[in-house]
Amino acid sequence: MSGTVMIPGSPSHRSAQRPGVRGDIIAAGRGLAFGGLMLAGLGLLLVPVIALILVGLGAGVVIDATALPGIQRAVLGLLLILTGLLMGRLLMLGVLLAVRRLAILTRRLAREWCGVPIAEAYLPPPGIGIVSGTGNGKLSFQQRLWWLVSDPATWRDLLWATMNAVVGWILALLPAMLVGVGLIGFIAPTLRHVIEIPPPAFPGNSPPVLILIGAAFVTLGLAAAPWLLRAYGGFAGAMLGPPGQAELALRVRHLAQTRAETLDSGAAEIRRIERDLHDGAQARLVAMGMALSAADELLDANPAAARALLTEARDASAKALAELRALVRGVHPPVLADRGLAAAIQALALDSRLKVDVLGSLPGRPQPPVESAAYFAVCELLANVSKHAGARQAWIDMRYEHGLLRVDVADDGHGGADPAAGTGLHGIERRLAAFDGILALNSPPGGPTVVTMEIPCALSSPKTSSC
Repeated sequence: MSGTVMIPGSPSHRSAQRPGVRGDIIAAGRGLAFGGLMLAGLGLLLVPVIALILVGLGAGVVIDATALPGIQRAVLGLLLILTGLLMGRLLMLGVLLAVRRLAILTRRLAREWCGVPIAEAYLPPPGIGIVSGTGNGKLSFQQRLWWLVSDPATWRDLLWATMNAVVGWILALLPAMLVGVGLIGFIAPTLRHVIEIPPPAFPGNSPPVLILIGAAFVTLGLAAAPWLLRAYGGFAGAMLGPPGQAELALRVRHLAQTRAETLDSGAAEIRRIERDLHDGAQARLVAMGMALSAADELLDANPAAARALLTEARDASAKALAELRALVRGVHPPVLADRGLAAAIQALALDSRLKVDVLGSLPGRPQPPVESAAYFAVCELLANVSKHAGARQAWIDMRYEHGLLRVDVADDGHGGADPAAGTGLHGIERRLAAFDGILALNSPPGGPTVVTMEIPCALSSPKTSSC
């Protein structure tokens, strides 16, 4: 995946869990993945623990007069202390950055897999704006280390890594452990012609009994997997989420940023409309007025020339009207105002030079500003597909679930879309951010590309809608 673009502090994706046995298996596998992250965090925590143990051992050797003779005791103790301090000095920055990246990955997976949004509230580096937690090369080693150590979120991440190893593994790994015990401990011993595993020793351990117990363990593990996965997401949210004041400050900062971007976008749109009116329709109307004035002067002396000027003025008025209609469609398309977002996207698909399939429907209409933002975002995405993707076909899927308007735009192009390449994705982000919406991009090299937009909103009843 080339990258995932998201608005910070915004609502989460809905959980990708599927109902049925397949969803249970996926949930158990995701629990195993969380278990892998837990082991990575535990390995990172061993570095400072080993450093502290070395320092403690060195201090103990120096203090304990019965351990070794004086000079040997002092040399060994100082060597242990210096080794521990040097390990902490050289590796602590990398450990803290790695734990932060691990916590950020856990937040993202908790949002996508468990349906639990977890906000980030990291302090930016000195003199730098909001960051994703990876540090900044312009800072010195000491500055970066102090920035991480002085950030309360760093200590929250370390506490999370510790509690995850103590408690979290139960929620994450228990389903897979139950399935493994059922398959390996009870069912596999009945397949002696395939694999040699001794059966568990208890009275009455016949193959039917073993298979029955194994099936019970597997069923219990798979049935509990989605519930425990959601519980793990809640546990991660409680540990990794910022406290109330920090989350409020993060929210205020996000709102201030999106408000400024929305105002800038609105001002730029007004300037564009003014420029289009000045260079297009206004110029044609001025030329039409001049032609009518000249025709009025020639009406008696040269009727033929006056008639030609009137024809020219009529053509100019038709072109001016067409430009005004195009401008109005660019501001707010009539089909969007009259028939709603679904019909407007259908019309947009019919006008595209690509083959575009529109799937899904909406049970009502969002508020007009939300409709407009979603419509023009889809317009920009289809334009990107036509210009950059090299695609033959595109798909648009829209639906409304759990208070979220979700629109997916996919294509069969070559993929590799990069938000930093100036393909208009940041403009779409700013447009959606005004409504607390998010945009996520999945575009691996070779394709396909899938762009997902989610906007929290309420729908009006179709009976009271203007469509």
